[in-house]
Parts: sequence; structure tokens; C-alpha cells
Amino acid sequence: MKRDSKLSGVLHVLLHMAHRDAPATSEMLAKAMQTNPVVIRRIMAGLRERGYVHSEKGHGGGWMLACDLSKLTLRDVYEALGEPSLLAIGNRTETPGCLIEQAVNAALGRAFDEAEAMLLSHFASVSLGQLSDDFRNRLANRKQSYDLERVHAG
Repeated sequence: MKRDSKLSGVLHVLLHMAHRDAPATSEMLAKAMQTNPVVIRRIMAGLRERGYVHSEKGHGGGWMLACDLSKLTLRDVYEALGEPSLLAIGNRTETPGCLIEQAVNAALGRAFDEAEAMLLSHFASVSLGQLSDDFRNRLANRKQSYDLERVHAG
């Protein structure tokens, strides 16, 4: 089963953007996410509506962050993406009148709800500023420069 990695991918490009001194084009970000620039523009539109990014048109234009990363949480980004499903598994619903299915779904449903609440709580406690600091530490340990276009050169 293919996992939904949109949240991870969006966090990835937001952090790349945070470590650039210039706007990042949709094409550049699409290369980092290994997707189409149209997908990037669609994702960025939701982030722009929330005030997390803005774009500049024309030569030298592109996407830039429009917020303080220390105040932007994983949950904020998750919500801006439309709150995609967090769990790949779910309840069977083929025979809702079956008492066994009802009992199983009640038990699993509680577990799923608790797991989702725990994940969302964790997402709310982690800022993109913290992820950015982690990146800087990793980069310092490698003692090499950083360049979005070179890192994701195909």
C-alpha cells in the first residue's frame, strides 16, 4: 500500500524555502518533491490562504515563506493541507448490521481515535523552527554547503 507522503513533502519544501535567500520556483520545489509543478502550485495555494507563504510573479519570482517558522507547527501545515487521513488502516463497513462488525469497529474506532489525537497533539508541539534547527545541526556536522538545486539535481 502506498503511503501518503504529502505532509512530509510539504514540510520538506517549506524547510528548503526557509534556507534560501531567494524565492523558489514551483519547478524547483517540484524537483525536490519529485512531482509536477502544478501539484506544488495547488499545495502552495492552500498555504498562501493561511498566510504561511506568498509568491512573486515574473523573472526572479517564486515562492517565499511569509511567517515565523517558530510559530508554525506541523499541525498548522497538516490543517492547511485539508487534514488528510493520518492512518492507513480503518474499519470494515461492508455489513453495518452485523453485530460482530459493530463490536470490532467500536474497539478499533476508539484505538484509531486515540492514536489520531496523540499524533495531532504531537504535531501541535513541533514547530518548523525546531525542524529548521535540526537541519542546521545536521548540516554543521557534515561541514558542507547547502544548495536546493544541487541537492535535488536529477
